[in-house]
Amino acid sequence: MAAITLQGNPCHTNGSLPAVGSKAPDFRLVDGDLADRSLADFAGKKKLISIVPSLDTGVCAKSTKIFNERLGGRDDLVVLVVSADLPFAQGRFCGAEGIKQVKTLSMMRSRTFAKDYGMLIEDGPLAGITGRAVVVLDAEDKVVYTQLVPEIGTEPDYDKAIAAL
Repeated sequence: MAAITLQGNPCHTNGSLPAVGSKAPDFRLVDGDLADRSLADFAGKKKLISIVPSLDTGVCAKSTKIFNERLGGRDDLVVLVVSADLPFAQGRFCGAEGIKQVKTLSMMRSRTFAKDYGMLIEDGPLAGITGRAVVVLDAEDKVVYTQLVPEIGTEPDYDKAIAAL
């Protein structure tokens, strides 16, 4: 269980992020076409997984835009933004913001991803969705970097996450 805060108020996740050096847990998330996606769909590429509570918040929106701008156009990697938002809302957000380099994935069918990655918030006003974190995987899905953002309203360390790629 990790202790995080929301506007300074404590809350807790169900566990911890996967350990650096470990194999990333597989997942089943939903893309904009309502198709299930797993790690196998991105085989052979490095992955930056940005785990956010909702794209309908300023910090989540900003971090998604920054990762899109800074990592867009690279053939060797994929940026996955995982949130509790429905795929329709994710698509509207990306369309309105001109985001084309990031792939959004939804937890709409299951919270298993959040549980397996230790990010499911268990108490407080955001219980049932995720905290904010970044997980970087190599092309073989080995975890090479993680950051649990201790205050949900704070941005991740973009430079360290990108350097890990």
